[in-house]
Amino acid sequence: MGSVEELKPRILRLEEVDSTNEYARRMAPDVPEGTVVVARRQTSGRGREGRSWASPEGGLWMSMILKPKKVDPRLVFTGALAVGDVLDEFGIRSGIKWPNDVWVGGKKIAGVLTEGKAGRYVILGIGLNVNNSLPAELRETATSMIYLTGVEVPLDKVLERLVFHLNAWYRLYKARPDLLMVKVRERTFILGRTVEVSLDESSFIGRAVDVLDDGSLLLDVNGELRRVVYGDVSLRPL
Repeated sequence: MGSVEELKPRILRLEEVDSTNEYARRMAPDVPEGTVVVARRQTSGRGREGRSWASPEGGLWMSMILKPKKVDPRLVFTGALAVGDVLDEFGIRSGIKWPNDVWVGGKKIAGVLTEGKAGRYVILGIGLNVNNSLPAELRETATSMIYLTGVEVPLDKVLERLVFHLNAWYRLYKARPDLLMVKVRERTFILGRTVEVSLDESSFIGRAVDVLDDGSLLLDVNGELRRVVYGDVSLRPL
């Protein structure tokens, strides 16, 4: 596989911040790769397409600053795979909903967001529901580790293990992204399912066939194969 240098993460802990991704973005040019920003609370946490993300105390809200020589969409999967590994260690079985969500039992438990400046840095943000309560309007579609285990989970331990697994998957991403995608396909639970893909102001329905080596999703749409590079995916009833 060849030698890939291991990150030596430095963790910056904050009580409250607008968004760990925003905080990390502001400092990214001046700090080493692997710097982690983690906050007890976010006041303006967000997911893809600028959607708000509830970020009360008790959850794990973090961003890691990465500076790869080459960036492509597959980087987001390192976060989803790392979250899955952490959940496994706590006895929670999860799956990846392409491209950036981690689900347990039909509900979302974590989201991953990558943002950056071409050629300079990438911010890999992760929001993981750990001990935080969920708003009433989200309880049908989201879950948290404490709901699933029935006990409060040590937040520092979750962070430690998440950073460990992020390091490992990031090294694989840089050395053998093809092998990274093998693992993504193994953990993506939407394959074979009928999904609706929303792209900007349009949408279409198809059957998820594969996640290709470049990270895109391959769909069968009325007998024709269609490759999706980005978009929001929602599951259709079985």
